[in-house]
Amino acid sequence: MTASLSTYADYKGLALFGFDAQLVVVGRNEAAAGLASQLNWPSGEQRLVELFPELVGSEDAVAAVLAGPSHGLHFEYISRHDRRGALFYYDLTVLPAGPDGNGLLIVEDVSDKARLIQEFNQQKYELLLLKHSRLFGSRHIEESLLGDSPAIRSVRTAIAKISQAPQTTVLLTGESGVGKSLAARIIHYSSFSADAPFVDINCSALPENLIEAELFGYEKGAFTHATASRAGLLEEARGGTLFLDEIGELPLNLQAKLLKVIETKTFRRLGSTKSISVQTRIISASNRNLAAEVAARRFREDLYYRLNVAALNLPPLREMDEDLLLIADHLLKLFNIELKRRVVGFTPAARRKLLDYHWPGNVRELSNCIERAMIFLDRSQVDADDLTMLETTVPPVDGAWKVPPTGLRLEEVERRLIFSALETAGNNKTKAARLLGISRDTLRYRLEKMADRPR
Repeated sequence: MTASLSTYADYKGLALFGFDAQLVVVGRNEAAAGLASQLNWPSGEQRLVELFPELVGSEDAVAAVLAGPSHGLHFEYISRHDRRGALFYYDLTVLPAGPDGNGLLIVEDVSDKARLIQEFNQQKYELLLLKHSRLFGSRHIEESLLGDSPAIRSVRTAIAKISQAPQTTVLLTGESGVGKSLAARIIHYSSFSADAPFVDINCSALPENLIEAELFGYEKGAFTHATASRAGLLEEARGGTLFLDEIGELPLNLQAKLLKVIETKTFRRLGSTKSISVQTRIISASNRNLAAEVAARRFREDLYYRLNVAALNLPPLREMDEDLLLIADHLLKLFNIELKRRVVGFTPAARRKLLDYHWPGNVRELSNCIERAMIFLDRSQVDADDLTMLETTVPPVDGAWKVPPTGLRLEEVERRLIFSALETAGNNKTKAARLLGISRDTLRYRLEKMADRPR
């Protein structure tokens, strides 16, 4: 065992067992001795297969590792009970230890990771069972919308009522990143049976001709490269929900066609004269003020009223009070699994910093902030200093922009605002310029200026 390996093992709390070609343990580090005591192993000479019967039948594979042609042998989630009956999980890795023909068994405690995965899988299994239960609708609303703030209670109540009218069109509004897509799915699963389809399309992500083909489908030969007929998303969503995200970006000519679908429950594929009947609930969403778009003649008034039968405005994160911390804790658990970390939570200072921030990007920004902090984290808790994404953004206070006591760099504020607008607009410079109240040429000039500016 090399000194560097021993130092690394002590730092990570890894138990190391040296063994010879007969699989007899010939040495162990302090963590391995502690593990033996914890699991109440008998003293004296021992073989690996006595300590870990999971290796029985793998003796040839272990010999291959010691002989050199194999790079290693790995076993995941070996379970053990300690002398008090508590359950632990370990990963085992067998490696060659050197030219003397001996080997090394590395034992890593992965109990926290295993419990997180079990919890995550249990939630998935419960969701699958609930989908086939008459109680799924109410349970899904309660469990998917975290928190108990007045804002969340209002949304939960509205969704419960909307779910009782599965054919009614729904318009979801709110700032970017508040979870309109999640709300659409909750409404769907609370309204329909488990096998009812949920189909979504982002109206701002595709050019006009592709949106029309995606929505309505097409017949063979309807346009160049249409070598076969294809059903559209309206047909795929039959008996379920079609979710139209960023409906405000839908071109005016397609708005007229969508209006006809809502009114007549029929449509035609591109290149076809045959009408197709469809019973599909339409849920639309927008972070733009559609009433203002109607006044500016960028959105059809008749379609707006058809979509706005049941309206639900989702609250921004800054209005959720302490519920923000519940969401943060939930995201931390998910990133623990995804990033294979064991972060136990947030320090009081970090929780205070999360609550004090304005969150212009809402849940999406919160998720990005926590993920970034956990990637670079070298301790068991997220502290205020780890939330680096929150340090250069200016929070609005009482409707006005104020400089924080620590000061700021105006160039950095401009840069972050521009890139935030680009992210919100899906990297569409025309839409980003509109969000910032400047022309596209001005936005392009500022981007070029930032590219030349040293940081």
